[in-house]
Amino acid sequence: MALPRWFPLARAEARRLLTSKGPWMLAILLVLWAYRPSYVGWDELGPNLTVGFIQIAGSVLLPLGVLLLSYRSIVAERSSGSLKFLLGLPLTRTDILVAKTLGRSAGIAIPVIGAVVVLVLAGGFRFGLFSPLRFGAVLLVTLLYVVTLVSIATAVSASTTSTVRATGILFGGFYLVLTVLWKPVASAIYSAASGHAVSAYDAPADGALFLLLRVSPERSYHIVTNWLLGVGNSGALFEPALTKLRTPTSINVYAVDAAFEPGSVPLYLHELSGLLVLLCWLIVPLGVARYRFERGDLV
Repeated sequence: MALPRWFPLARAEARRLLTSKGPWMLAILLVLWAYRPSYVGWDELGPNLTVGFIQIAGSVLLPLGVLLLSYRSIVAERSSGSLKFLLGLPLTRTDILVAKTLGRSAGIAIPVIGAVVVLVLAGGFRFGLFSPLRFGAVLLVTLLYVVTLVSIATAVSASTTSTVRATGILFGGFYLVLTVLWKPVASAIYSAASGHAVSAYDAPADGALFLLLRVSPERSYHIVTNWLLGVGNSGALFEPALTKLRTPTSINVYAVDAAFEPGSVPLYLHELSGLLVLLCWLIVPLGVARYRFERGDLV
């Protein structure tokens, strides 16, 4: 069976990343960032606290690192003129977009898997044997999240003609608003639209609010991984979500299970909807980028 036309370019893209320092530095930082034993986590998750470390690794630092490693993937080729050389090969613009996305995803995913291995070895040694099924499921969702982030960054890179513009969109828009600040931003949008102030301490049982909150890819990633960990339906990290749902402590965290009565949660707020959001963020930006990239100038 013949390999796809874009495969050599994807392989070269992955090799370029794997032979550079950036992805491996990110992996080291992820280990240092994610290894956070806690009493709440141990009390509620037991040995599966180790699996929870993977979720922490996928939060804040991972999206920043992936965006930094991906945002120049096509716009830099356009600026240097090497994009014209690539198109001189038997490749279409769609082939280049696919190769850049998959190659970068592989080049980042391998060091991330390395970081996960270190985390589970350290956690397993300290906390004992964890559930291999939960581990495998959380790892797969984390890798999907990596591919989604690469897809978003590559899509922006393909749709713009300026590195400065790509930087502004991804870091000033996507990362800052949709990753770091989305909870207060979504709360403000909901409050303005509904005419009622909203607080995570006592959130209303309104599906629109919780649907808006999971527009963020990171919060959707948390929702799915919290579900796999058995934590509950929340877009927060597992430890604050557990504090909200399993202890009497009042905490500034949105959780579907705390806002809705049992049996009254709308179907569209099921945890699997978070997976659908991730898939939408994976596919839609690439579709838009393909349209713009196919019709745009090379300079």
